Amino acid sequence: MLLLQNISYSHPNRQPLFDNLQLNVQAGEKIALTGNNGTGKSTLLRLIARELTPSGGQYHSAVHPYRVPQLFGQFDHLTVAQALRVADKLQALRAILEGDVTTENMTLLDDDWSIDDRCRAALQQWQLQEVDLQQSMATLSGGQQARVFLAGIAIHQPECILLDEPSNHLDQEGRRLLYDFIRSTTTTLIVVSHDRTLMNLLNKVIELDRGQVITYGGNFKFYQEQKSMALDALADDLKESEKSLRKAREKARETMERQNRLNARGKQKQEKAGVARIMMNTYRNAAENSTAKKAGMHQDKISEIRQSLQELREATPDTDGMRLAFRNATGHHGKVLFRAQGINIRRNNNWLWPNDPDLELLSGERVAVTGNNGSGKTTLLKLVRGEWQPDRGEVLRGFKNAMYIDQDYSLLNRTLTVSEQAQLFNDGALEQHELNIRLTRFLFGKDDWHKSCSVLSGGESMRLALCCLTLQQEPPELILLDEPTNNLDLQHITILTEALNSFDGTLLIVSHDQAFLDQLGISRTVNLSVSFRGGSMYRY
Repeated sequence: MLLLQNISYSHPNRQPLFDNLQLNVQAGEKIALTGNNGTGKSTLLRLIARELTPSGGQYHSAVHPYRVPQLFGQFDHLTVAQALRVADKLQALRAILEGDVTTENMTLLDDDWSIDDRCRAALQQWQLQEVDLQQSMATLSGGQQARVFLAGIAIHQPECILLDEPSNHLDQEGRRLLYDFIRSTTTTLIVVSHDRTLMNLLNKVIELDRGQVITYGGNFKFYQEQKSMALDALADDLKESEKSLRKAREKARETMERQNRLNARGKQKQEKAGVARIMMNTYRNAAENSTAKKAGMHQDKISEIRQSLQELREATPDTDGMRLAFRNATGHHGKVLFRAQGINIRRNNNWLWPNDPDLELLSGERVAVTGNNGSGKTTLLKLVRGEWQPDRGEVLRGFKNAMYIDQDYSLLNRTLTVSEQAQLFNDGALEQHELNIRLTRFLFGKDDWHKSCSVLSGGESMRLALCCLTLQQEPPELILLDEPTNNLDLQHITILTEALNSFDGTLLIVSHDQAFLDQLGISRTVNLSVSFRGGSMYRY
């Protein structure tokens, strides 16, 4: 069905990502595509979807895949119909039904007379009955936008579906719908996700590692078992190589010391025996040649072991990960950072919340915001920060410095390089070498400093956003995070958790990841789906 042969691809800055990559996908397979953040999973999906052109190799496909993207910010200026690429067809259908039967309209419709009914049925399937096809994507929540693109599957009826972190923005009901779809569909699937429940619904795992794919039979649980065994073996090989290198160096040192002692004794004997100077020079040259030969043999052995050791270290995952350090936030605990009274937002001529709630946020609190898709979680974060103002009610903001990291990492300027982006937040005037050290702590090595932010994966974007946060001279009193674990692997989630637990300021977090919230020691939860009681947001 899909065959990629010797595929190569480089980022716009010419940094290679894939080289001679091979991939064969059979009809009906349900494939989990996994790999560390930044290995190119999303890029590979875009290559398969023909949204990107490889720099080398051949791509053979009898189908045109449909891709559900990971991030949705680039669609905010479009209507739902435009984002689903059905706007022209729908317009042509309406024109024809109104009597404008032109060749152009008939060509646009392409005999797809059921397109309007199919769109409405697809939206209903994903519980988007209230969403209008002419509605702006910018008015939808992240979860609603994800459902829109999932609805596109039933509209376009593709033979191959590419899902890039499809459950990230979905609430529990949305995830249930997604899981049911994956179980029941017979369509070919290639899925990138950190959702272990979802990954275990797939019957084949392909790991992307250093530009190549490694295929594992079985589901994600089987892959994890095999991967764990392989990593254990790799760790053993690493220890043995390090041991061999130490022994080889010790052997070389002992051999050289013994040879030097033999050479010294030989010279003393020759001097006592009165050997002619010309002969002594000959003996000395022979001894030096012998010593150099032995040294060269040992050095070759050491170099061979060192090369093997380097390869093993490169194959071994970074167990230390990101090193985060937050400065202590200013302000005493209990200070009122935000107070809202009788607030509400008007959306499509309706009020977002059924009552006009009150909300108070105190310094030092750790507050989680939960609720169904479309309940206004992201809207509440933007209102707290001051990006939006309520259409009704009053707000008081008592903080000076807040950091907001949204689902699309919009604080990053995608036209800049990684280093240039860090410089934007370098208000402490760190020297360039100090800035490079800070970037390295966030796993951005020398080869990444001049990489464009436009090619960063979701996980890399999150790491860079966090790096920028720690560069500020004045630490934020308040950090607002919108689904911060969506694009992080399990290792990075652990590191992020530890970092946030070291921050003594205020946290306001939107997340569907209950395990993550539990580890942060959330002091209270605001559930926007059920938390209206007497006009106030109920505190758990």
